[in-house]
Amino acid sequence: MNSTRNIAIVGPYSSGKTTVLENLLYVTGSLSRRGSVRAGNTVGDASAEARARQMSTEVTAASLTHGSLNFMFLDCPGSIELAQEAFNALIGVDAAVVVCEPDPQKVLGLSLLFQVLDDWQIPHLVFLNKMDRAIAPFSEVLSALKQVSSRPVVPQQYPIGQNETLQGFIDLVTEQAFQYHPDAPADPIPLPEALKEQEQATRTEMLETLAEFDDHLLEELIEEVEPPQTEVLQDLKDDLSADLIVPVLFGVADRGFGIRPLLEILTKEVPEAHETAKLRGFGTEGDAPIAQVLKTYMSAQGGKLSLVRVWQGTLSDGMSLNKVRVSGIYRLVGQQQTSIAQASAGEIVALGRMEGIQTGDTLSGNGLAESTPELRRATSLEPVFAQAVRTQNRKDEVKLTAALNKLNEEDPSLIWKHQEDTREIVLWGQGEIHLAIAKERLERKYNLPIDLKTPHIPYRETIRKTASSHGRYKHQTGGHGQFGDVYLDIQPQPRGEGFQFRETIVGGVVPKQYIPGVEMGVREFLAQGMYGFPVVDLSVTLTNGSYHSVDSSEQAFKQAARLAMQSGLPNCEPVLLEPIERITLATPTEFTANILRLVRNRRGQVLGYDAKPNWTGWDEVTAYLPMAEMRDLITELRSLTQGVGFFRWEDDHLEEVPDKIAEQVLATANSAA
Repeated sequence: MNSTRNIAIVGPYSSGKTTVLENLLYVTGSLSRRGSVRAGNTVGDASAEARARQMSTEVTAASLTHGSLNFMFLDCPGSIELAQEAFNALIGVDAAVVVCEPDPQKVLGLSLLFQVLDDWQIPHLVFLNKMDRAIAPFSEVLSALKQVSSRPVVPQQYPIGQNETLQGFIDLVTEQAFQYHPDAPADPIPLPEALKEQEQATRTEMLETLAEFDDHLLEELIEEVEPPQTEVLQDLKDDLSADLIVPVLFGVADRGFGIRPLLEILTKEVPEAHETAKLRGFGTEGDAPIAQVLKTYMSAQGGKLSLVRVWQGTLSDGMSLNKVRVSGIYRLVGQQQTSIAQASAGEIVALGRMEGIQTGDTLSGNGLAESTPELRRATSLEPVFAQAVRTQNRKDEVKLTAALNKLNEEDPSLIWKHQEDTREIVLWGQGEIHLAIAKERLERKYNLPIDLKTPHIPYRETIRKTASSHGRYKHQTGGHGQFGDVYLDIQPQPRGEGFQFRETIVGGVVPKQYIPGVEMGVREFLAQGMYGFPVVDLSVTLTNGSYHSVDSSEQAFKQAARLAMQSGLPNCEPVLLEPIERITLATPTEFTANILRLVRNRRGQVLGYDAKPNWTGWDEVTAYLPMAEMRDLITELRSLTQGVGFFRWEDDHLEEVPDKIAEQVLATANSAA
């Protein structure tokens, strides 16, 4: 059985995840020369979009060998707008390294990620990067981490020096001190006398936390017996594997500080792939193959790669999975692909040309047996930001749909819809940067220049009063003419009742064969209304009329009905309606008051707020909010919550637009007409 560990590298934007990966590859000899994000020559962030922004825009897979172990690292984007990429990758790993900066103010940004890791019971440890730029003592950073983690935070190291004077670390298991050297292993040094008291206090805290899960260790501590290092290491491994604790390490990745100790702990303490598979209920290499897609890559040439975790069995090139033939198996190091004949249980590899297979899909050879465990699928993020898509060249419109579908294959959190009422193609995602990256991919991969603009709001019109109207259409062109004559009653209906057409004709003043033409004329007028928007929630009754035995026709009565509506609707006090959404905003409790103000400042109606179920220190605010006020809501929400706030929404009802805003809407509509 292969000794394999699959590790996700996750954390906030700019924390240095890609630099950590680059150094892991370098210290294991997988790279002869270390690249940098600034120089644009790292294994990760290899796409044009990533290098232009100097940030990860998609998952980078990189395999390496260290001793007898095979590692697969998945470097995940840190931007909250690209969180779906990380979530999709996390379902297939054995553990995660959470990279963050040693800033208590930024630690709050980990709360959403920690919640997902704990909900899914994924073992994880923290690597505090950029310790040479720490703006707070180590103890304050640990305290901040404890506030956002539902699992006990356990420091495994203690720093020697701080900020620019960071010199090394003390291993709290062995109590051995080490001095850092750039791009070289740290040397053992005597434990500094000035740090013995702090080191002892921190080590005692570590042991007491481990003793909460080990009665034997607890007895040793009570009896003041020094526990063997092997016992402490075993407790760390067992508790991390069970997602009971969150170990904390630190370093300075761009100088190579802390990378080797991190790799050593990943080697000794992180569960192996077969242990994770067993915990999830899977078999071994000899069983029928089962795999799951973690990420889909689409090349500019149209080639498709599906990154998969093999949960059990063995995958072979040419075999069929879900009735699709595997056309190549590849081990990845960034964009470098190495072809292999087969992949064993526990490995993460890329499969070629799996057409019709989507991210998150479960793959098997002969269908899933009843005993097969249900595979976890990543949480699908609600779309929260939209822009209308328009091709710069009209001739490209025919290929836009296909390109958007491929974009969605790569990134399932991108959703596009054709809005019939506004005649727009609307692209939904997680924020402005997210959609800007999508735009660049369309242009680079599919040679499809597009423009993004604010989508139109699907306003509606309705009426407040009842009125009667008369419409007569008479047209003579020589020979047979056109004649139609109708009397209509127009009445408002309760909100949400829609449109109803009735007729109360007696005596045949309008023959039955012409009445459908009257309804058609009414409906055609209501489609555009007085102000250019569809009219809803009213009834129209045909009460009287007249006809000509020769000149009348269904078409003539349709025109007469349009004229009657055109003259009658202004007398019904027409008003503008806007869509109102029911929205639920999630926020850390300390920002709840800010979120309440945010809703009210956007013409929202707060319905209530309460603690968010199963989320320690979080609230949910429920409100009604006009769709027109949601355009950049996610941007302000994140700004007010240090990037972690989010919301979900659904269409609820229509409501009258306030007079001043209605004037602005109509003025804009008239100028665009």
